Amino acid sequence: MFSGIVETMARVVAIEHDHTNIHFTLTCPFADELKVDQSVAHNGVCLTVVRLDPQAKTYVVTVMQESLNRSNLGQLKVGDMVNVERSMLMNGRLDGHIVQGHVDQTARCVEARETDGSWYYRFEYESTPEMIRRGYFCVDKGSVTINGVSLTVCEPDVRGDKGYVSVCIIPYTHENTNFCRIEVGTMVNLEFDIIGKYLSRLAELTH
Repeated sequence: MFSGIVETMARVVAIEHDHTNIHFTLTCPFADELKVDQSVAHNGVCLTVVRLDPQAKTYVVTVMQESLNRSNLGQLKVGDMVNVERSMLMNGRLDGHIVQGHVDQTARCVEARETDGSWYYRFEYESTPEMIRRGYFCVDKGSVTINGVSLTVCEPDVRGDKGYVSVCIIPYTHENTNFCRIEVGTMVNLEFDIIGKYLSRLAELTH
């Protein structure tokens, strides 16, 4: 479980394809603190550390096909930066919202602009009646996770088979996450609010 409060960014230093899986080697400031079997969210995707190289200060995670299908991790190249967050400590404050690290789908940036010191982004994603019944939608002032960052929803909308969500980013978040590299056309990972998913499923079962 995560909070959506990104700790830092990790840089991809090597990529190895293994059948349908991909092994990513990354480095980040807390790489030497990690342990094998530890969970770390990468652009919002919960991945397990499978190998460490303390001398190089790198670690390896494996991404399976299901995660590749639902996320932007398959598009990563050597040198790319990803948002990383270690699992939440249960004896601390929940500064973001409850994030599982189970990305639901990708979205495409359709607008990105600076607004008096902050940043405004609008994203477009696939939306069908079935997906909405499963809780894959946003509500105004609700929570959504984009590339692992817990954000407040504004201007949610559905038009035909497309859903839309906008978020506003403060300068600190823009500078300390890979939002600083997001532009029109960039694909990002979406995780919708787990509470909304449970309520949607309950409504479906009771009607």
